[in-house]
Amino acid sequence: MAYSGYEDYFSKRVIISVATTGGHHGKEANPNLPTQPEEVAKDIRACEEAGASIVHLHARDDEGENTKSVERYQELRDRIDEYCDDIIVNFTTGGGGIFSREERIAPILETEPRPEMATVDLGPINFGQTRTAVNTREQNEEYAERMRDAGVKPELELFNPGQIPEAEHLIEKGLLEEPYWATAIFGMQNGMPAGPGNLVTFVENLPDPVEWQCLAVGKHQLPMTTMAMAMGGHVRVGMEDNIYYRKGELAESNAQLVERAARIADELGRPVATPEDTRDMLGL
Repeated sequence: MAYSGYEDYFSKRVIISVATTGGHHGKEANPNLPTQPEEVAKDIRACEEAGASIVHLHARDDEGENTKSVERYQELRDRIDEYCDDIIVNFTTGGGGIFSREERIAPILETEPRPEMATVDLGPINFGQTRTAVNTREQNEEYAERMRDAGVKPELELFNPGQIPEAEHLIEKGLLEEPYWATAIFGMQNGMPAGPGNLVTFVENLPDPVEWQCLAVGKHQLPMTTMAMAMGGHVRVGMEDNIYYRKGELAESNAQLVERAARIADELGRPVATPEDTRDMLGL
């Protein structure tokens, strides 16, 4: 969790994850957001060179719409393997309220090679006026068990601290391997509000042994991820979560956001983790 002293702080490498695309807004929000497999892969290559060691992936169809097509995820994975060196691939299981339970996990289990990581959303989250992604305990037990059997490490996505008991439940069931990998998420519609005190509270209650990263949407991305690095944690940046570089200025690329995160880590005295470092830290 939070660092136990400055010696640990200065030696602990920062894992930078990048979420390039997401499954919601598209080029109408930012024309620089990549949606098609080749442009996504080229973008990821630039992010890897800038310091990202994990890429979190959603697939889009030819029209730029969210899809759970295994074939599309395979195409995306193939292009990443073509353009990138060693970045860790992390598939989403998001899409609750749109896709079925089986559709959401199928790309993780049916692509070759399988991703090294995949997300498990530990509770409900609202989108807009009418959609809720439910994410039941039963579903998450199933996802964690199937990922364990497939050799895929779950990333636990927590939208508020009330979902921490769901992580503890999966641990008690023997479905997660140490160290646990958790994402504290801020600024979502009915999630935890962004703020320094809330980040501290979140992190202090995570189950040990854990490595954690901070994800914050929109204007909250920069201050919250900077605070997370100062606390000894890791960060997720990218245009899935935030289409702006600064107020009124659209991000030119995902790599621009990764470069800034790496630069801040350097200023804070923390080295940036390579994919090899990240595999060692997370037990991949």
